[in-house]
Amino acid sequence: MKAEKMQRLFRAVAERDIESADKICESVIADERKKGHQELAGRLESIIKNSRKSINKNIHADSSAFGLKSLPSKIHNELYTIIPYESLRHHMVLPPEVEKRMHRIEVEYSRKALLATYGLKPRKKILLYGSPGNGKTLSAERLAWNTGLPLVKVRLDSIISSYLGETASNLRKLFDLFKEEPVVLFLDECDSIARSRMEGNDVGEIPRIANTLLQFLEEYDLPGILVAATNLEKALDTAFFRRFDDICLLPKPGAEEIRGLLKMAFSSFDISNKINWNKIVKMLEGKSAAFVEKSAHDAAKNAIFNNRRLVLEDDLELAISELHTGDHLV
Repeated sequence: MKAEKMQRLFRAVAERDIESADKICESVIADERKKGHQELAGRLESIIKNSRKSINKNIHADSSAFGLKSLPSKIHNELYTIIPYESLRHHMVLPPEVEKRMHRIEVEYSRKALLATYGLKPRKKILLYGSPGNGKTLSAERLAWNTGLPLVKVRLDSIISSYLGETASNLRKLFDLFKEEPVVLFLDECDSIARSRMEGNDVGEIPRIANTLLQFLEEYDLPGILVAATNLEKALDTAFFRRFDDICLLPKPGAEEIRGLLKMAFSSFDISNKINWNKIVKMLEGKSAAFVEKSAHDAAKNAIFNNRRLVLEDDLELAISELHTGDHLV
């Protein structure tokens, strides 16, 4: 570790700046991976992961702390899921401007006590939008990982389809559950409720539900973070956008992000030095992050099934062409 980075780490520990210390540790792990020290990097990452997991358990030792038993078991099973901390994905490759905004949300939440001394609040209501497969769900998991909060994933489409006529009531129960315990409350596919209230083809219940959701968002002051995600931002009521502290577009990856995604996906494999990366990146331009990652994983599988640990350009070209045929992850 370089002297300058070591000084920053010791300073962060001395000042009990957990957020800064975590970032430095993540940087050290990344440095070790670049040096090819995969085993050491894995051990270091395990230490950080177990530490965060321990903190998380201390805060939320029992699921009853969420008041989950106050909901009927059927609603519990169908309306939301608590994602275990150890199952959260948090490694992402984002454009610099998007990475900066995500990092700012995490910093503000970790320093909320400092902001409070100045009468300020952190960004706590976040709207993520963009085409499918570009990291909206992954971003919610990353926020939960980096803040140490449990992730509660809510499926609003299930609320409507299963409980039409009771949706507004169930939404209220859902928000009431987390008045005391901080979580990342993830409203997936929020466009299923938050479409324009002026749409003439909606049944009468939908506009009423949309108004209820808007009211909850307006009054939202829970201790955690609320993250809403949509693929169809143009279908949302404009009033819905005004309720959020930050609105972030997750775009399809550009050339640099594609390279980063491929590098991350192949971190455990040997890669041929004869691969024409410019050609591969060109083939993946305009595709989603999910498409890029799936291409890399399929290429690695092809190498394994051919008794090779070395991934060749042919493996990548084959994987990309096969995915193009389906075109389901564009």
